Amino acid sequence: MISRWIASFFAACMVVFALGFGTPAEAGVDIKVNLAAQTLTATTPDGTVRRWAISSGRNGYKTPRGVYRPQVMKPYHWSRKYGGHMPHAIFFKGGFAIHGTTAVSRLGAPDSHGCVRLHPAAARELYALVKQNGAGSTRIAINGIAPDTGKTMVAARKIKQQAVARATRDRDGYAVPAYAPQQLVPSSQLWQRLR
Repeated sequence: MISRWIASFFAACMVVFALGFGTPAEAGVDIKVNLAAQTLTATTPDGTVRRWAISSGRNGYKTPRGVYRPQVMKPYHWSRKYGGHMPHAIFFKGGFAIHGTTAVSRLGAPDSHGCVRLHPAAARELYALVKQNGAGSTRIAINGIAPDTGKTMVAARKIKQQAVARATRDRDGYAVPAYAPQQLVPSSQLWQRLR
């Protein structure tokens, strides 16, 4: 009885291996988008890691979070909705894509309509990696919460205004216009001020 059970168990194992379930799945590029840090990390099957700055969705335009696979890949795409170039686009959910941008000075902060923007050279390299390793086996994971650009910009502007106001006040507390010429202080008065 036990020998029949062992024989049938081994036969079932051989069928599973013959069907290919015992072999490891084909590995593709593992893409991780960190919205909080505004970075994209791509890891290839051979262990090579690439990391780039991105721009995700700005206020009012959120980048969808979750795990996706590339749906469509286009070396050149024109957005009719927003009227912009999207070179080396890897669409992962409807109209959302990872693509190159000409607004490279804005990388590292949310600025898009929901897409994940990359430097054009980085987008070209990522596109080639996904194409080489297979789009079907590529995984795109988008996590984190993007910084609130509206609140960040208002806070930065307020801090800058306060710093300018402090820098333009004289020793008596009266505001001095920033464009006013600075008076030279005789060394005897300077010594008194330092005491």
